[in-house]
Amino acid sequence: MHELNEFRHFCKWLADESGKIIRHYWRTGISVENKPDLSPVTIADKKAEEFMREMIMKKYPNHGILGEEFGEHNSGAGYKWVLDPIDGTKSFICGTVTFGTLIALLKNGEPILGVINQPILNEFLIGDNHTAELNGRPVNVRKGSALTDAVLLTTDQLNIEKYHGIKKFDELTHKVKLYRQWGDCYGYYLVATGYADIMIDPIMSPWDLYALIPVIRGAGGMITDYHGNDPLRGNSIIATGGNIHNEVIRFLKADHD
Repeated sequence: MHELNEFRHFCKWLADESGKIIRHYWRTGISVENKPDLSPVTIADKKAEEFMREMIMKKYPNHGILGEEFGEHNSGAGYKWVLDPIDGTKSFICGTVTFGTLIALLKNGEPILGVINQPILNEFLIGDNHTAELNGRPVNVRKGSALTDAVLLTTDQLNIEKYHGIKKFDELTHKVKLYRQWGDCYGYYLVATGYADIMIDPIMSPWDLYALIPVIRGAGGMITDYHGNDPLRGNSIIATGGNIHNEVIRFLKADHD
């Protein structure tokens, strides 16, 4: 327990300090590069990850690191930090606040801590699979919503069509109370804090998803891949308040039958 508390404090410090770097570049008209997969990257992404990697290696030299921008370090370590300095770079570039920094800590391959940090709004959300806190205050998913009362979010509907088929998802958007594309990690923040009920992403990388698992579970929600399986073994995510999770999975399954 003492060790976990130490890691929690370090996560907060990493988020605060990397957040200063990100705020420095936000809405400043910085140039944008395209990576080999054509996804955008900025100096803010690179500087924030460089800082976090340097600080982790200094404090925990035996730990491993996996980051979106600079790859893997010490891959065989029992503890591994997984970093996405700006999850939602397109939103960051456009000057919105629907982006954040993702920090995960894995022990023997299992996420034990996850952070969603929004540096513009100064919102630090951390989960440990058992509890979740926003700026030190306990938060929980919204329980008991029927599917017809639910708020459904995704990052990009075009990706749903590309990777999983659009027919049943489109029907789902008409069945719920409200559908919006408030995506990337901010959608999961809204589920964990009780403002939304369903967040779906059809394609995810490890740095996109590992931090989300302890946060959603800690807030009392459910998180699986698109087919209802272990999110660690998949490359997609569905997160919900819990009670409607299986219904959502069954609803979407028809696109794969």
